[in-house]
Amino acid sequence: MALTMLDKSTDRTDKSAWPAALNAEFEREKANNNGCVGTTLLSEDDRVRVWIIRLDPGERIGFHRHVLDYFWTSVSGGKGRQHLMDGSTVEYTYRPGETRHESYGAGRYKVHDLENLGDKEMVFMTIEFLDSANKPLQIPDKVHAAA
Repeated sequence: MALTMLDKSTDRTDKSAWPAALNAEFEREKANNNGCVGTTLLSEDDRVRVWIIRLDPGERIGFHRHVLDYFWTSVSGGKGRQHLMDGSTVEYTYRPGETRHESYGAGRYKVHDLENLGDKEMVFMTIEFLDSANKPLQIPDKVHAAA
């Protein structure tokens, strides 16, 4: 396992091969364009989509695609693992209140997953901006919060 320290914000990154099942899931996402960037869509209007991600210990949100400008905030903090579209695996410790902004030009995107490696629920809020350079991806009704 080749581990490399990235910077002070990343605990570690790994470029080892992923298990076959994870590779297969990643390949399916590349064809399906999963736009569910959270576990539940709390709100949507003509400007934004407001998502929440709630992951119990050991739980994982599968591969999904970011095409819109967005930001996320770690509500609870915790330790997570992401598999990124460049083939790397990153483990990271999130601080409560930590926020990051990301932007994608026309035709650009990011695909990744997120797994909770900690021993308590990990919660994030994600806000997507619908007036971004790319068109919003379709999302299924099942991810909308119950009224």
